[in-house]
Amino acid sequence: MKYVVLLGDGMSDLPLPELGGKTPLMVARTPNLDRMVQCGIGGSTLNVPPHLPPGSDVCNLSVLGYDLGSGYTGRSPIEAAAMGVELADGDIAFRCNLVTLRENGTVMDDFSAGHITTDEAHEVIALIQQQLGSDAFSFYPGVSYRHLLVWHGGKEKMVTTPPHDISDREITEYLPRGDGAAELLDIMQRSQAILCSAPVNQKRIAAGKKPVSSIWLWGQGSRPSFPKFVDLYGKTGAMITAVDLMRGIANYIGFENIAVEGATGWIDTNYAGKAQACIDAFERVDLVFVHVESPDESGHAGNVQYKIQAIEDFDAKVVGPIIDHLEQKYPGAFRAMSLPDHPTPVALKTHTRDRVPFALMGAGIASDECNRYDESLEQCGSFHPQESSQLMRRLLGIL
Repeated sequence: MKYVVLLGDGMSDLPLPELGGKTPLMVARTPNLDRMVQCGIGGSTLNVPPHLPPGSDVCNLSVLGYDLGSGYTGRSPIEAAAMGVELADGDIAFRCNLVTLRENGTVMDDFSAGHITTDEAHEVIALIQQQLGSDAFSFYPGVSYRHLLVWHGGKEKMVTTPPHDISDREITEYLPRGDGAAELLDIMQRSQAILCSAPVNQKRIAAGKKPVSSIWLWGQGSRPSFPKFVDLYGKTGAMITAVDLMRGIANYIGFENIAVEGATGWIDTNYAGKAQACIDAFERVDLVFVHVESPDESGHAGNVQYKIQAIEDFDAKVVGPIIDHLEQKYPGAFRAMSLPDHPTPVALKTHTRDRVPFALMGAGIASDECNRYDESLEQCGSFHPQESSQLMRRLLGIL
């Protein structure tokens, strides 16, 4: 039996006046997601435990069937694993975003610094490491605006805020606070002085692009501990993604990480390459998890047209080819599920804790009355688990 999870990060949304009171999912052309519902069942699930924030780390681990009551320590240590950064006892990892501030550095203008390229970002992080790196602080380059700080012997019991949660807001009340916050604030402020004259910023400004104003530190945690997926569920797995967070999750749970050339996490990502990598991976593993970041990024950007495009591309270039292949190569011997991890409403530009719709089809799944994949599945769907791990068990035929 083959299994696949097709995850459109942040795909669900709220009704929008400019869409006639509909959501992006409701107006997008999604014949393949609709086909999954028509051939199987629909429903809704809540992927956010009550004691945790609705981050992509928390929600994707929930989709994967993990109980986050223990083992989870924070987002950044997971990303560290994807980057090959080994955390020692006492090390605290922080996500290090490159951001653009405006109004004399008081307002969050862009949490991605204009979706800075990876090459440009590596130049920035190299400069920051040269100027601010020390025995206590080490900076590591990641992808685009997403990077890593490791505080050796550091502190983690403080409050930090994801920059994508505060777009267009004054940053003062969202700066790190608590034990150890003073050290982080010092580094963030010193980074601003360094970046003012950075050559990469001069080039970006000359090209009409947003400069990197500052680093932004958040999502801290120490090294986590998760059981392997094969030990929990008896299935081998592979991860296909463009982001370090998901690669880090794969490392910790024992999934094969599959790199796809041209996978960016934005609307220009290599959708077709991801689909083909998934099809190839079925020859080696039981379950493939295909993660597509672009709907989430479009939601954070507040761009409804980009979000609709991202959803339609996900449906046409990822969902369709993979379902076609499974039906042809493994008839009666596969199960497929598609869903978001959490909503990222374009009006809010951040994640919410709401339930998300899912579609589940394949061997032994009798169809219900639903025929359209969108947020209406929260009312008409036939399965609405109260614990997100139930969804993975249903996919695998355990429940």
